[in-house]
Amino acid sequence: MGRLSGKTAFITGGGTGIGRACALHFAQEGARVAVAGRRSDPLAQVAAEIYNAGGEAMAVRCDVTDSVEVARAIENTVKRFSRVDVVVNSAGALLWTDAVDTTEAQWQQVIDTNLKGTWLVSRAAVIEMRKTGGGSIINIASILGLISMKNRAAYTAAKTGVVGLTRAMALDHAHEKIRVNCICPSIVETDLITEMFASQPDPEAARRLRMAQIPLGRFGAPDDVAHAAVYLASEESSWMTGAALPLDGGLSAY
Repeated sequence: MGRLSGKTAFITGGGTGIGRACALHFAQEGARVAVAGRRSDPLAQVAAEIYNAGGEAMAVRCDVTDSVEVARAIENTVKRFSRVDVVVNSAGALLWTDAVDTTEAQWQQVIDTNLKGTWLVSRAAVIEMRKTGGGSIINIASILGLISMKNRAAYTAAKTGVVGLTRAMALDHAHEKIRVNCICPSIVETDLITEMFASQPDPEAARRLRMAQIPLGRFGAPDDVAHAAVYLASEESSWMTGAALPLDGGLSAY
């Protein structure tokens, strides 16, 4: 029996990066997984990988900023697997710029994807979790929800909002046995990070500078975050809610 046997997990951003790693690890631990996101091909690939390994999974097209699509995605998951026990809000958008140089459109995209999307998915999931006596919501925030860095204005605002939303929902729904926690990673090797470095004038210099800030001397891997998410989804963390867990290679210890 896996640590998540009998549970159904709904994972946003599930086609790539942290979301993909969470989907694969959850399936290995016995969960049925709904892999949600905007791009159908990566979702189908992850679902097929889980199925081929003997697990149960479905790909669910979902733009987390659209309340109608979110409601439909949760509904389809319940139709297929009868319940939703765990949510991982991993869909996200990055932006490296200060407040003055951020356009209104950029601000809205970052806030909508990171914060509004987390709220919409969590809101829809709570309604289903109430029916089955509880659940676990795991938000992928950022270490920038706890500290700040230069040229991260919109992203810091969004992820700080995710940490606040996590704590508020943890208090609001504790009596329903719905736990809400968030993981706050530092920089993790994903496609988004690769693209962000590539957009810099000197990508290698930017990468070296960022690496030097991590006491453990390496960037995080998606699997690092997935291991923490499995713990928060499992009964091992049954007395844990409202937590913002730094997962940052020691960055916030400075």
